[in-house]
Amino acid sequence: MTAAPLLLVSDHVGGTVHVLTVPDGTATGRLTGRHLSEHAGFLALPGGRVACVDDRRGELLVLDPFGHELVQAAIPVAVPAEHLAVDPSGRWVAVTTGLGKNTEPWSDLLTVVDLTTEDAARVRTRVGEPGVTVLGDGDPLVVLRHREPGALTCHRFADLLGTSPGCPVATAHAHLPLPDDGHGDAQAADRGQVFAATGEGVHRARRKDDALLAEPPIPWGSPGRGWYLRLDPRRPALWSTLRGGPADPLRWPEWTNQAWCHDLDTDRTTLAELGPGLVFRLALAKDHTAFTRIHPDGDELILLDADGKTARHLPLPAMDGAPRLGGTPWEGVQRRAVAASPGADWVAVTRGGHGEVHLFDAATGSEAARFKLDTPLHHGGHAILRTQTDRAEGDPVGR
Repeated sequence: MTAAPLLLVSDHVGGTVHVLTVPDGTATGRLTGRHLSEHAGFLALPGGRVACVDDRRGELLVLDPFGHELVQAAIPVAVPAEHLAVDPSGRWVAVTTGLGKNTEPWSDLLTVVDLTTEDAARVRTRVGEPGVTVLGDGDPLVVLRHREPGALTCHRFADLLGTSPGCPVATAHAHLPLPDDGHGDAQAADRGQVFAATGEGVHRARRKDDALLAEPPIPWGSPGRGWYLRLDPRRPALWSTLRGGPADPLRWPEWTNQAWCHDLDTDRTTLAELGPGLVFRLALAKDHTAFTRIHPDGDELILLDADGKTARHLPLPAMDGAPRLGGTPWEGVQRRAVAASPGADWVAVTRGGHGEVHLFDAATGSEAARFKLDTPLHHGGHAILRTQTDRAEGDPVGR
């Protein structure tokens, strides 16, 4: 018998992780005292498992929501976690560090982990907020995406894992220049390609031995740019949300937003208008791509059909403490998280500060259930929806 899809919801402020069945909302697991890194996000692993980082305890968690024990492994890593990635086999993990609650970059620590043996090592690379991908093909290659100055740098995973204690400096053996404003990483495992979002477009490179060979960038095809990039495991495509409009974050209700999809087989790009306001992360359901849009005039869930053009707009109830005119959409406000599985039609949206999760059936465009949790989900929390066979691990970067 096929197990029901499971929804994991993290209240990273309150320190709780909820596991719920979909669509009935039965609680099947719970973690307390676990403050997950919202920025590093959830990383899909084979078999419906999930990896994430506890930013307070400094541990990489491997969760098996379909198994007998929720926590399968807890391995010490450097924090605050910035980005999280695994190789296509699901064995070799890399965790970079970022700002955390600081205003300037201060940590240069990178942790690499072998999930099979739970062996781990920490090295020093470069202070900043590096993105990361782990390219496979038998001998994994850790690729760090740096800013100011921008670059893609390469390290052999085996060299990092075998380093001596004491967090020594690890020198990259190969690098490619990038623009200074990179933000957003993805990889297409079967192509050996890595992608980095920048202001001028998506830079791409292909693994060649233990280095990278630059390929022509993909233009955004719009005045906006993407700050978020992910691979679509349903087909070889890249997704992002393009943001345009005024640079001043106080004028966020005027930001423009477009869904951007680039088909890697045809090299064609599709754009779809999403409306003004705050749109950031997206989620991939079986036949739809889901976005949430926050705006003073009303919030909504947007479901984009498989053609990448037809959109259904579904209203969401307002949040107390939502971003408002004259303030930024980031500091001290409530937000929303969106989650979906490429193996199901369900889409979950959180209501930050209210402890609610709205579950929609993307096939019908209707709200199927509303779960009330006993934690508030401040800042919107974070969520992931999995089935055991959805192949979400085809996107090996934390989201």
